[in-house]
Amino acid sequence: MVYVSPHAVAAALAMASNVDAFVPSSSTSRASPPSSSLHMSEEYPTTASDILWTPSWKTGERESVIGPLGKYCENLYEVSRRPTRTVECGPIKFGSDHPIVRQTMATTDTANVDASIEQIVRCADEGFDLVRITVQGKREANSAAAIREGLFKRGYDIPLCADMHFQPVVAQLVADAVEKIRINPGNFADGRKDFEEKVYESEEDYVKEREYLVDAFVPLVRKCKELNRCIRVGTNHGSLSSRVLSYYGDTPRGMVESAIEFADICRSQDFHNFVFSMKASNPLVMVQSYRLLASEMYRLDWDYPLHLGVTEAGEGEDGRMKSAVGIGTLLADGLGDTVRVSLTEDPEFEYAPCNRLSEMAEGRLAATNPGAAARQHAVKKYVDTRDITAYARRVGDPPTKDDSEKVDVSLFLNPNGSVISTIVPKMLTADSAPYLYKELGFKTAVGMPFKDIATSDSLFMRTLPEADDANARTALRRMMEVGTGVIVPKDELERNPLENAVALVSLTEAAESGGKLPEGAIRLAVEIDGTEDDDTIAKVKDLDPVMVFIAIDPELSQLHASRRIFENFKANDITVPAIHHYKTTAAESNELALELGTKVGSLLTDGNGDGILIEQVGETNFSVDFLRNTGFSLLQGCRMRNTKTEFVSCPSCGRTLFDLQDTTAQITEATGHLPGVTVAVMGCIVNGPGEMADADFGYVGTLPGKVDLYYGKEVVRKSIPNAEAVDSLVDLIKEYGMWKEKEEEEAEEEVAVAA
Repeated sequence: MVYVSPHAVAAALAMASNVDAFVPSSSTSRASPPSSSLHMSEEYPTTASDILWTPSWKTGERESVIGPLGKYCENLYEVSRRPTRTVECGPIKFGSDHPIVRQTMATTDTANVDASIEQIVRCADEGFDLVRITVQGKREANSAAAIREGLFKRGYDIPLCADMHFQPVVAQLVADAVEKIRINPGNFADGRKDFEEKVYESEEDYVKEREYLVDAFVPLVRKCKELNRCIRVGTNHGSLSSRVLSYYGDTPRGMVESAIEFADICRSQDFHNFVFSMKASNPLVMVQSYRLLASEMYRLDWDYPLHLGVTEAGEGEDGRMKSAVGIGTLLADGLGDTVRVSLTEDPEFEYAPCNRLSEMAEGRLAATNPGAAARQHAVKKYVDTRDITAYARRVGDPPTKDDSEKVDVSLFLNPNGSVISTIVPKMLTADSAPYLYKELGFKTAVGMPFKDIATSDSLFMRTLPEADDANARTALRRMMEVGTGVIVPKDELERNPLENAVALVSLTEAAESGGKLPEGAIRLAVEIDGTEDDDTIAKVKDLDPVMVFIAIDPELSQLHASRRIFENFKANDITVPAIHHYKTTAAESNELALELGTKVGSLLTDGNGDGILIEQVGETNFSVDFLRNTGFSLLQGCRMRNTKTEFVSCPSCGRTLFDLQDTTAQITEATGHLPGVTVAVMGCIVNGPGEMADADFGYVGTLPGKVDLYYGKEVVRKSIPNAEAVDSLVDLIKEYGMWKEKEEEEAEEEVAVAA
């Protein structure tokens, strides 16, 4: 039997009566303005025992009193923004009735007022709606006031957000100057990391330490209510408090419960001008945390906006890809009211991906885009049964080797995720083939190709070289002999047979013909476009293809049509590997990264998909090598297959104690060839040890000109001068047996290749 506390009963009764469970009924409604009263009455709770806390999840009290978790987004079958209240932040507003807010973070030293003003002006001119600045102490709080005044004098009313860690008193001071305060529940009041000394085993142990949270946070809440400031309750996966880590572990649930606790304090003071964030460097953790929070808010009848971001995403296409996987996945479900793309680059460069992700999200909204609505409504009916509280990848059964076949079909796909590359006949000439091998990631010895860790698993060819083109056919045969599949449309194979090829057939045609293969083909692959009825999709099981290509008809919503296919697979126990066939007209690499992260990453984060095939449509803008590496970056960003070093790199801010961009480039150059190794590069200690939860090694600024090196969460080398630190990191990786030397580029050989 579950014990239900009197406070929980009172909260549930209040919710059931549509009355605010924590304060008198003067609570701000969804679109109404906040309270204008500047007087803070003592009617509001001042101690933890006076607050009606959200019933406990861990004891089962919440479900017993309020009910089970339900939906996490407004509509599973069309893109609709989750309805939220309006939260004010100076001249801008967060919430579902307003455009998505684009924001960034300054990288200047906040104490350098002039430099900070100049950078913020550049960000505002670029198009950002809000800029966050670091505030470490009273000096920076005073500087924030000067920055605010300086911006006003120059005619800029762009709101500022103070990023606060460890300093409750300073947060109250800076609230006089800026429009928004970001607090981190993990270290605002409870920054201790002594969970090895104290274990919180019971709910009683856990809740009795809430008093110091209330003492630290209530004064700031009251100050912000007086001044109509905004607060972001910004939980970070890497800096959960010792108390939360001990009781909930390093989990999405712990992140959500930490945020709810601070929200309870806000609500106890009748303060509702706040937003949530659930950031993590791992996109899967980030997506699960936001979905879980959104689901809890539906259960609790809360309507606070969400700030989206993947923290420490890195730089270049990888940083954009990782951000798009996390942010794009949530926006695709209508979650998110403000966005920050955290890149290890100057903040101005964050605007383009931030803006593009927001544009893509706004373009998918059914309510305002008839074309998007038509594509979403055109998807045949299905029941979405995904469990958003846990990640479980659907792993397709890999093809099995048949000794009677001349090639090893089991090597055509990789169980951790496959990359299939598109090639054309002209790439297979005698002169071009050696370059193609390199573009596809093959190693070569005396001109012969061999698969490596990041070699394309299989090839897709719409047109084959003619049968009498001996050089091209030989190049294909050599790749096939080392386990590379060649997938070709059935009609092309009937016109121009290729021995040991895989025949690609539409599912409808394959079902009608019983999967009959053309001459020379050894296995079947089927293409599903989402227009098929349920019975036809179910026939995949009997056809037993080596793989399916999911290539959604452009008249359908790719997200929803793909989800329907995977629901059919689940219902019919179909375990064939599924490859997302993504056709792109993108002309720019960053755009492609954002497209893939959003449109394919949103499926892979649900565990649905076994690989990627990127095909350029129309003009050819990207090399085979670039598309191959982009495919592997997508798989790595979705935590499927590691083919290179994983970097967790913070975006820099006023706390950073070294040149982050330059240092990250040096570390990438020195260690970027170590697949399976994760290196965290942190400019300061604020999120350092915690955000390195998934990292093998950490490089963290601790003092000006000095860094500490970590193995896991343990400091193993301290106060190393910056000039020596990269070499010391390499030595540390060697010490722990995870180093390998870079392979020298193979010397160019002039070898006659026999037919």
